[in-house]
Amino acid sequence: MKESEKLTKPNASRRSFFKNGIVAAGAITVGSGVLGKAMPAFAAEGAEEGSGRLSKGDAAILRFLAAAEILETDLWQQYAELGGAGAIGGPADLYVKGLQQLDADMPQYISDNTDDELSHELFINAYLKSKGADTVDLSQFAELAPSRVPGVPQEGRLTNLMHLNVDTSWWTRYRSGDKNPDFGDHFPQAIHIKNRTAIPRTEADLVADASKPGGVGTRTQAIANVAGFHFGTIEQGGSSLYPSLAQRVSNVEVLRIVMAIGGTEISHFQTWHDKAGNAVHLTDVDPVNKTKVVFPDLNAPPFGGEMFQTNLIMPEPTVFLNKKFPRVSIIRPTETKGAAMGAVQALTADGLFIGQSSQFFQLLRDLAEDADEARRERDAE
Repeated sequence: MKESEKLTKPNASRRSFFKNGIVAAGAITVGSGVLGKAMPAFAAEGAEEGSGRLSKGDAAILRFLAAAEILETDLWQQYAELGGAGAIGGPADLYVKGLQQLDADMPQYISDNTDDELSHELFINAYLKSKGADTVDLSQFAELAPSRVPGVPQEGRLTNLMHLNVDTSWWTRYRSGDKNPDFGDHFPQAIHIKNRTAIPRTEADLVADASKPGGVGTRTQAIANVAGFHFGTIEQGGSSLYPSLAQRVSNVEVLRIVMAIGGTEISHFQTWHDKAGNAVHLTDVDPVNKTKVVFPDLNAPPFGGEMFQTNLIMPEPTVFLNKKFPRVSIIRPTETKGAAMGAVQALTADGLFIGQSSQFFQLLRDLAEDADEARRERDAE
């Protein structure tokens, strides 16, 4: 990523964050939101994005999903740099070992998840281009500082993994047999994770301790534990987002794309759901953020029982559509109203965008509003 691509242009219009034209074979290149060499499409402030041969609503839904996948790619690339298969034996190997306390195959799973999100990002943008519709490019916002651990590329990022407020209510939500967020129900946090880093920020976060599991010190293991729960938080969001927006899609082919990619998000979530419960029991105070986190034994009081047992990873049957119906095992939530904006609000509350510009937030809100305004129409090419 060139230095000029990391900086937001101060007078750029909303249209400067979209590109148009058709992608030639082999033109796709790896990177956050970069497709081929298509030139940015500049237009007057407030101009509509082009939908090409797609309906306005379908194009808006795909653009929002492309933006979400760009953001996911960005955060997963940061995890892969420090904890993926390629990081084994490297400068952050203690972090890798901490992740392996949750599962020995964690590095490979992280690398695979990263590859999947990048493939989603590139495919959706390429499909939009093939229909003559504008695509999304967020590279101008890649300005956030990366980890300073040696070996990590010192280039701007879109997401911030160092001040996370991880929503762990998915753990209790998917274990409930009588509540569903689609009915307005709320769920307690399994672990209280506030203002914590999920990646080692510097070498000071890489602490060895021969008396601890895997020889990983408490500080480093706490960071790995936070990451383990954050993986589930991110992927359960994708598990709900795709079926929620699919209900607004008009074209059968676009519906096929949304449902096919959404299925892999569910696969990701179940994987991370299985691993999070293996987090090492510990208490840690972050010396930088000054926050405390406690990872208790979720199989012991005051937790324990079917609701919290750590080997329970399949959704418990619960109420759906109408409480008069039998309980059913489902993804939740799947309410379509406000789904895109809800995703933006959840990611923002997560702390992922700390340090981003007001222009970045406005663009995400605009993309979400357009997706939420989409209405199902007759199928059309």
